[in-house]
Amino acid sequence: MNNPTLLALGATLLTGTLAVAGVQTYASGRAQRQALVDRLSAEGGPAALEGGGRRRRFTAVDRRLRRTRLGRALHLRLSATGLDLTPGEFFTYVTAVVAAVWLIAAASLAPFFGPIAGVVAVWGAVIFLNWQRQKRIEAFINQLPDVARILANATAAGLALRTSLAMAAEELESPAGEELSHVAHQLTVGRSIDDTLEELAQRLPSRELIVLVTTLVLSNKAGGSVVNSLRNLTQTLEDRKETRREVRTMLSEVHATAFTVPLLGLGSLLLINSSNEGALERVTGSPLGQTLILISLGLYAVGFFVIRRLGKIEV
Repeated sequence: MNNPTLLALGATLLTGTLAVAGVQTYASGRAQRQALVDRLSAEGGPAALEGGGRRRRFTAVDRRLRRTRLGRALHLRLSATGLDLTPGEFFTYVTAVVAAVWLIAAASLAPFFGPIAGVVAVWGAVIFLNWQRQKRIEAFINQLPDVARILANATAAGLALRTSLAMAAEELESPAGEELSHVAHQLTVGRSIDDTLEELAQRLPSRELIVLVTTLVLSNKAGGSVVNSLRNLTQTLEDRKETRREVRTMLSEVHATAFTVPLLGLGSLLLINSSNEGALERVTGSPLGQTLILISLGLYAVGFFVIRRLGKIEV
């Protein structure tokens, strides 16, 4: 049986969480825009680019969370995605969304689906982080030809590799500019080029970046001119960029199908419960019904992963 109180409470909690996240995204984008204006007008210094000037929320939660293994792992994931969020903020938002989805599922379907919806919400948060990280990696890969071109031109002009990296960081937009700024900062405080570039390759893993990092590291160790290698690499990266774009376009329908299959299952549950009110609550009231529901949800999950795996092609 539907519970209007739980449904209204869950919808209110979810709406409030999305509203807070939307305001924070707007404030972060406005701060980044102001930092870009300051940079282009040559009036803002490096401090204008770091942190964006946004006041952090949930600082107490963030301090406690960073002391745990979960907090440290979450911090590494967030740093790889480029999101302007602290681990405490992300954890708080995810907790609120899990509570809201739990209440909505328990009220609209049956109490048995509340914990399942909470687990799906946590899994969705992990998928969101992975998607943001992959999106940032793809954007960085698309900028790699420009990175190699700038490094080749700067090296041909007689500049050192450290200076070339700093120049590329100033000329390129995010994410390449942000990542190379971090590399230039690490070099300024005394870290070696090899360690800094290898850390960059670990943070944004891709075959293209590994080739570029290997080229720069070997040239730094063995010496010699790296200009010809970078110019040849620039053309290779341009070709791979076009190939990746074509493959991604061809596989877009497969990715859409992978998300459509679970949504069809959710739609069928809502249709059954709306046509026969309380049907899901009666089904999940017995151990046999709960087992069958879990098996069906597991089959939908297997179908999702199989379709995603079939559409995953490494270029």
